[in-house]
Amino acid sequence: MTRPTAPLTGKKILVTGGTGQVARPVAEALAERNEVWCLGRFGAPGVEAELASRGITTVHWDMDDTAGDGLKGVPEDFTHVIHSAVRRGEDGDFNAAAEVNSVAAGRLMTHCRTAEAFLYVSTGALYARQELDHPYTETDPVDGVADWLPAYPVGKIATEGAVRAFARVLDLPTTIARLNIAYGPGGYGGVPMLYFKRMLAGEPIPVPLQGQNWCSLLHTDDLVAQVPALWRAAGTPATLVNWGGDEPVGITDCIRHLERLTGVSARLVPSEVTRETYRFDPTLRRELTGPCTVGWRDGIRRTLEALYPEHVHGRTTNG
Repeated sequence: MTRPTAPLTGKKILVTGGTGQVARPVAEALAERNEVWCLGRFGAPGVEAELASRGITTVHWDMDDTAGDGLKGVPEDFTHVIHSAVRRGEDGDFNAAAEVNSVAAGRLMTHCRTAEAFLYVSTGALYARQELDHPYTETDPVDGVADWLPAYPVGKIATEGAVRAFARVLDLPTTIARLNIAYGPGGYGGVPMLYFKRMLAGEPIPVPLQGQNWCSLLHTDDLVAQVPALWRAAGTPATLVNWGGDEPVGITDCIRHLERLTGVSARLVPSEVTRETYRFDPTLRRELTGPCTVGWRDGIRRTLEALYPEHVHGRTTNG
């Protein structure tokens, strides 16, 4: 049976990665009814002031902190935690990606061991690649191979292991949510808007030699609305769920939709190496959160209208 969603009120919530595409809109939405703290490096000019203007308390925290002092002075009485911060591994250092991410998660969980629920944001990029349109379930095998950013899924697998262990050792109710592609009008807009920027620049976009990559786009509105339900689903052992939208979306279809909405052409180049994406089977997530409310075509249009209004034709399409 689908669990109804309801806004959290009067809770004390800790958010990591609170300046990012995923966690920032969550933090800002939750701050309307709760006490919210954000941990991060806050490298972008003015971002701390922007969060403070929404009533959010910010604390500097670097996951690379080898001494483990970064959480000193941070309260321990949070009721809910969402851990979205990540060292992605752009430098190609697999050991550092595994070490930094897993140790930081363990320290954070220990610090917040009395929380009602802990939500770790993982990724679908760790699944062992199958057919391009395969609907991945939570029981599908993983291998952590991603040619477009090799260290990233390795760090996520290592951290999932740490999160599972600490959930049991600390008896801390936990959900591990393997995120698909989040997008929306906040931040840079998500992967679809990265493609649109390449379209504007006339840059080539690699696509598979045969067929197309598939994904499960998740609009910010749905992502934010589903967080309380994912906390309610937390357990020991940790609950594992694929976190994506309800509709399978072909990346090439998405790019063609961008073309129709804007009149900007895309240079699709068949390639052996692409930014691989994964289509999720939404069955378990729908049981936990209920259905999504934003269709991907409308969501893409709304995102374009917010970030690139000068390029939108002002019409929708059913394509």
